[in-house]
Amino acid sequence: MDNIILFDDPTIRGSLLPFTFTRPVAEIRVGILKISEKWEKSTGRHVSFSTQGYLSEKFPCSFEKSFWVNGALCPNETVLNEILSLKEGEVLAQNNTVLAYISNGENAFNPEKVKQLLKVESKAQSTLILKSWNIFEYNGSEIKNDYLLLTDGRTSIGIQDPHTVIYGEGNIFVEEGARVKAAVLNAENGPIYIGKNTEIQEGALIKGPFALCEGSTVNMGAKLRGDTTVGPYSKVGGEISNSVIFGYSNKGHEGFMGNSVIGEWCNLGADTNTSNLKNNYAAVKLWDYTKGGFANTGLQFCGLMMGDHAKCGINTMFNTGTVVGVGANVFGDGYPRNFIPSFSWGGAAGFSTFQVRKFEETATAVMKRRGISYGQVDKEIIQKVFDLTRHYRIWEKES
Repeated sequence: MDNIILFDDPTIRGSLLPFTFTRPVAEIRVGILKISEKWEKSTGRHVSFSTQGYLSEKFPCSFEKSFWVNGALCPNETVLNEILSLKEGEVLAQNNTVLAYISNGENAFNPEKVKQLLKVESKAQSTLILKSWNIFEYNGSEIKNDYLLLTDGRTSIGIQDPHTVIYGEGNIFVEEGARVKAAVLNAENGPIYIGKNTEIQEGALIKGPFALCEGSTVNMGAKLRGDTTVGPYSKVGGEISNSVIFGYSNKGHEGFMGNSVIGEWCNLGADTNTSNLKNNYAAVKLWDYTKGGFANTGLQFCGLMMGDHAKCGINTMFNTGTVVGVGANVFGDGYPRNFIPSFSWGGAAGFSTFQVRKFEETATAVMKRRGISYGQVDKEIIQKVFDLTRHYRIWEKES
């Protein structure tokens, strides 16, 4: 396969905000891997990104004769073969969504030009991440797919601790440097992947499908239900169900989080709880950036969507279907509103703006703890996101 460019479909990207404020669509983690990593592992090829201009320095693109692939598409064998069978002038589609096409020297995804290509309807049962809630909705099946991709032909180092209780041992893979003590691991309903240099502490209860990515920690007594991914260099505790943490984020204490997606560099204070079910059992509505209002997810269970660098204080209570933007800082008594714009500072009692200068002080300190610098490229992205989201902070207009 030639060079692969993973492009942001504009309509899909808008439906995946706030996560795509700070990354291309294909940099979303679902399953064990990011979508971009799935393509690299599946094809053995390096990928690049066609994304928003302000993200392009951090996520560059190699413009040459290439397969252009929708960044929301998770690969499988059937769709890979369909893409390899494409000829110039053809576009692979699923219903009205462009999956892939061949381009020679293009420097951006051009929907109008693609409409002129000969449409080839995909027969693959492909997973497309079209809405933010699809991230947790499809996470269990993607853990299973990624598990097979990552472990094929390899041998687990196993679990040596005699005090750890294991069910379905053949469905558990442990990477080098992982440490597990006095835990209960149940992989009878799906695989458990324990990444490199991770730690599962005493008394943790884990049910598959579950993924613990490199450098992450499961704290003592944690209860981790199936279909959950803990991204790299994160710490988790309390009770978590069917949720995805992208990476470099902490939910280290007691409190429930279900059917939720947490970006990078987030921190949830002790006893933070997310509601994932309405009292009347009605379908959950979630803030839709493309609509500029709330949209019906059709889901009975939907919790918290939290963008990168967001934080919340101890005892924070999030209503069912809450969206928290990039860089927001939530604290105080009561239930805050269920759409919290980026760079908000406050809670149920009201919000002010978390100014970029103060935000950068926090981000610098947080990232330094992980040996990562908050550099100029990050600063420019954050400033752009701050400007793009200003109109959501209605109190700025009122002041």
